[in-house]
Amino acid sequence: MMELTRKGEYAIRGIIYLAQQPPGKVSLISEIALATDVPQTFLAKIFQSFAKLGMINSSRGTGGGFVLGRPASSITLRQVVEAVEGPIIPNRCLMDSGACDRGGYCNVHNVWRTVQNNVIGILDSVTIEELAKPTS
Repeated sequence: MMELTRKGEYAIRGIIYLAQQPPGKVSLISEIALATDVPQTFLAKIFQSFAKLGMINSSRGTGGGFVLGRPASSITLRQVVEAVEGPIIPNRCLMDSGACDRGGYCNVHNVWRTVQNNVIGILDSVTIEELAKPTS
């Protein structure tokens, strides 16, 4: 079964929270963790991954915290998921050439490739800006 891990779910919650804040508002990790119901230490590790990729900016000390590193409209759901989960690969045969010795003649390989392309396409089509909008 392909399933998003808790880490992926928490990552999505955290970045959506930042996207919902007024532009330039710096948010404390404790504030984000409380608002998103995510353990603070877990969220801090997730945000380290985001900071390395430039998705968020962090600052230390008085007045420090987190803010989006680029517009929410330029961050896709795929980027968020892959930042913490790694590449979207529904079967090991898609990892790289040689990962599966049946790749040249397996009829299922193309099905897995189609699944992968469809999932990636869907996640690439959704931005954090869209997800941060209030639901009606």
